[in-house]
Amino acid sequence: MQPIVAVIAPGMMGSGVGGRLAQNGIEVRTALGGRSAASVKRAKEAGMVAVSDAQIAACDFILSIVPPGEAQGLADRLAPALRAAANKPIYVDCNAVNPATVLRIARTIEETGATFVDGGIIGGPPMPGSKGTKLYVSGPAATRVAELEKYGLEVRLQAGPIGAASAMKMSYAGITKGFTALGAAMMLAAARAGTTDALRAEISASQPALHGWLTRQMPRMYSKAYRWVAEMEEISGFVGEDPAAAQFFQAAARLYERIAADYEGQRAECAALDAFCEPKT
Repeated sequence: MQPIVAVIAPGMMGSGVGGRLAQNGIEVRTALGGRSAASVKRAKEAGMVAVSDAQIAACDFILSIVPPGEAQGLADRLAPALRAAANKPIYVDCNAVNPATVLRIARTIEETGATFVDGGIIGGPPMPGSKGTKLYVSGPAATRVAELEKYGLEVRLQAGPIGAASAMKMSYAGITKGFTALGAAMMLAAARAGTTDALRAEISASQPALHGWLTRQMPRMYSKAYRWVAEMEEISGFVGEDPAAAQFFQAAARLYERIAADYEGQRAECAALDAFCEPKT
């Protein structure tokens, strides 16, 4: 018998994961209360069905895919419905949060009688035919999530307890998104100094792989910067025993906060970054 899966919420990643499951014959439920028109549209196009919290709790799996700052809030919101559910689901927290945060969320979920699995997604939203999006899972019940591989998800078992999958995600995102922050900071510094053209020419000549990576990743970052603020703060907590690293990721959070505001406003800094990535001919 096929499982019923809830995916909350239908953002870019959530709708991508939900769509992949729906395309493979799974009933995918979601919650649309208070969601934007864009989210409602994404959910519909992905084949996701809007239901109540009670119907979410009645699923076999719940995949929590929300901005990092909302992960605990979603667990708190669903806790009463989970407590009342006759058959308890497996709740997989797939969010970019540090192991300490995951343990708090796990406590909230396990107190309802539901099973908790730690998860972390690496890669962009699933696209038709792609296999680049991986869901790392850890904890005593992690092997049960592997059932979703039958329905199109790439599941990777991460050895270790609850928190191990999130540690993997924090480490990976700390490199990729931390490096994006470093690149943005120096590209903006070059723009202020009037050396954008020279910097681009030198990196293109002496570091072609780095140039290619930066020019691909930077424009994709602007619309996501607001979500990366909390993620950088979670990574700062993850590396907290290293004060210098913790300060670095707190600074990255402030940079993304500023870029997010710029993207919603005048886009002056976004334009300066574009001038590096897409020079006018």
